[in-house]
Amino acid sequence: MLADASIPTLMMSIVHLTGDTSILKGAIRPKTPVMGEVQGGLSEDERAPIRALALEALKKYRDGGCKLPAPPSAETIREMMNFIVGMDVPADYLPLVLEELALDGEDARVAKWSKSVSAEDKAKHHAVIIGAGMSGLLTAYKLKEAGIPFTVFEKNDSVGGTWYENRYPGCRVDIPNHFYSYSFHPNHDWTEYFSRQNELHRYFLDFARKHGLLEYIQFNVEVESAKFDDEDGKWVVSIRDKKGDRRSVTANSIISAVGQLNRPMIPKIDGQDRFKGMQVHTAQWDAEIDVVGKRVAVVGTGASAFQVVPELAKQASELTVFQRSPIWMFPNPDYHAEVGESKKWLLKHVPYYARWYRFLVFWPGSGMALSNWRIDPAWPHPERAVNAANDEERVKLTAWIANQVGDNPDLLKKVIPQYPVGGKRMLQDNGSWLRALKQPNVELVTQAPSRIDETGIYDQDGRHYPVDLIVYATGFHANKFLWPMEVVGRDGIRLNDFWGDEPRGYLGITVPGFPNLFTLYGPGTNLAHAGSIIFHSECQVQYVIGAIKLMVENGYKAIDVKTEVYDEFNERLVAELDQLVWSHPSVNNWYKNSRGRVVNTSPWSLADYWKWTREPAVADYHLL
Repeated sequence: MLADASIPTLMMSIVHLTGDTSILKGAIRPKTPVMGEVQGGLSEDERAPIRALALEALKKYRDGGCKLPAPPSAETIREMMNFIVGMDVPADYLPLVLEELALDGEDARVAKWSKSVSAEDKAKHHAVIIGAGMSGLLTAYKLKEAGIPFTVFEKNDSVGGTWYENRYPGCRVDIPNHFYSYSFHPNHDWTEYFSRQNELHRYFLDFARKHGLLEYIQFNVEVESAKFDDEDGKWVVSIRDKKGDRRSVTANSIISAVGQLNRPMIPKIDGQDRFKGMQVHTAQWDAEIDVVGKRVAVVGTGASAFQVVPELAKQASELTVFQRSPIWMFPNPDYHAEVGESKKWLLKHVPYYARWYRFLVFWPGSGMALSNWRIDPAWPHPERAVNAANDEERVKLTAWIANQVGDNPDLLKKVIPQYPVGGKRMLQDNGSWLRALKQPNVELVTQAPSRIDETGIYDQDGRHYPVDLIVYATGFHANKFLWPMEVVGRDGIRLNDFWGDEPRGYLGITVPGFPNLFTLYGPGTNLAHAGSIIFHSECQVQYVIGAIKLMVENGYKAIDVKTEVYDEFNERLVAELDQLVWSHPSVNNWYKNSRGRVVNTSPWSLADYWKWTREPAVADYHLL
């Protein structure tokens, strides 16, 4: 069992099992982890003695009746944190890390009522949650935990959101599963380190079943509009069911959990309607689609194309991939790797192993490397990188690509990005993408389609590619927040008019003039540099629960963020975003609006965002 253990993680368990901290002062010390590397850069000669120590400690633990010594002191815990990640954990990260570790077994994010509030008072505040994906389910769980009544409206016939809708071949997460999960609801039985869509959907469905959330969800119901009643201080929510029947419900609070990636974006290409074959967006993939022996075109080379192309290449007779710009890839041999039974055993049975393992996979994405993506105005080569460290990263990643396709100079030229590393979403790579592009039945076209006719696609040079199936791997209307819902706030202000082409939110959650409207995964909260979006959701939901708690405890009808607070925060947001690689003029990414302004991505460290969302500051809000 111990042969497959993460040695840095095992060393932490040894401290818990024995109470002996001498291992933290020994010569065998892990290096700072990178994504997908959980052995701390230790050699086999260094790993073997640690396994022997762990085996002896586990035997004594078993023979002693599975009793642990006194828990480590706060000082020792900090020493352990620094040890496992091979660096001093900054002071501003310590409270966050302690909460994430939850070594006492308690969920520190449980709402704590500061006043005695009756069930009757709680029952007066009814919340509507829009969406039953990962954020909607999390909100439902936390509202139920807090004793606040709620209803969830979900447009699909099952929970899971993104992980229910996206079923294209190869669909999987690109954040480690042992962190891409609720902090209080771990899964020690993941079959892969980066799980596929069906397993992720099952995780969220099992979560909803276990915690009795399904009875609160109305499926196949879409929210068409939400209008704030100035006189009553409540929201009137208009919904439509699958049959087309409409009705309205009232709510004290609306929590939008529709996210950013739920409305597929299909580019308008001249002649689309003339095509005689089949056209499908990856997010609308039908399991009945048969590509065996077919001529297939994939438009786009982003995250979904990166996953679907290697699968289609195995079955299609011809596969043509239309690329507007290439992608930077992060080397990760474990991207498609399975989690062995021994590793599952370790997570389930070795004391504190699972908690420290989660921390180990959390740390590389904690935002500590954000400095590599900060624009240095004095850097002499802005056409290829934003600073010296970013250029070093470029050299390493270019070498990774060249090692795979260096024997094909024409392809190599096509797959090396010209923009700086980090300008678009970095993708996990185990070699499958470039292997697929090298297949004899695959052609990479470095142009967007110019037009479509009855039988295929034309490129910009007029060459025609006959195809039977067109697959749009072209992303989503990510910057059309809450679209196509109509949201009307105080004094008849329409949210779309208020935002225009630049949606913003205070902490990405609240908007002035729209009392008790809370957006999860809202403007400026997408994580392109670090972490798991589930982590951000937990931060946001804690803030929302705190806001509702504030109202219930004090008898407020609603809270409305002050305009000056909203403006000041977004001035800081814009200033910070302007200094980061996503705003680089050479980068055309989905984080930007039509005017080139980044609107949906967070520039903040996880520690900062966690700190700001602990609870709402009363001074930030008008209390109604």
